Amino acid sequence: MRENTDEKHDNLAAIGIGAMIVFIALILVASVAAAVIISTAEKLQQNAQNTGAETTNMLSSKVVVLSVMVIQNSDLYITFELAPGSANIAPGDIDFAIVCSNGAVYGTFAQTSLVGTNAGLPAGTLLQSHTTYDVTLSAVLINDCPPTANDDHSLVIQSEYGGYTFEALNYGSDVTPGAVVV
Repeated sequence: MRENTDEKHDNLAAIGIGAMIVFIALILVASVAAAVIISTAEKLQQNAQNTGAETTNMLSSKVVVLSVMVIQNSDLYITFELAPGSANIAPGDIDFAIVCSNGAVYGTFAQTSLVGTNAGLPAGTLLQSHTTYDVTLSAVLINDCPPTANDDHSLVIQSEYGGYTFEALNYGSDVTPGAVVV
């Protein structure tokens, strides 16, 4: 018996199978990379929307202080407006803090009235932009931080929606009624 040693080897099929395995692996890697890129893009888009919404709320509920004046009995008379484009907001939803060397006093703008009127706003009235309001912070309310000559206090106002306003109350040497501090 004679052995057939003259066999021809077919390497083409093995190369084709190897190429197909490499091709499938490349497709799998590409699909995983595409999934990662898509999920990252979605997360970035959601973060951008959330940040935009927060920024809009903060800017659209900001209180713009027009002036702060010392009036009788060391009360502070604040004239203010809501920033242009602001959403309507209840006066009780606006908080303030006056910070001084003695500590800080806190309260709300619940006693807000239209400029030129002494009566507070009717219950349930919302503040609107393009309208000027005033509020008086009584000496009883701010007794720990009364207007003091040659002293500076900080007035911080924040609305329920996150709008934030900071003003320096510069008293100078005059804290008599009529002295403008902002």
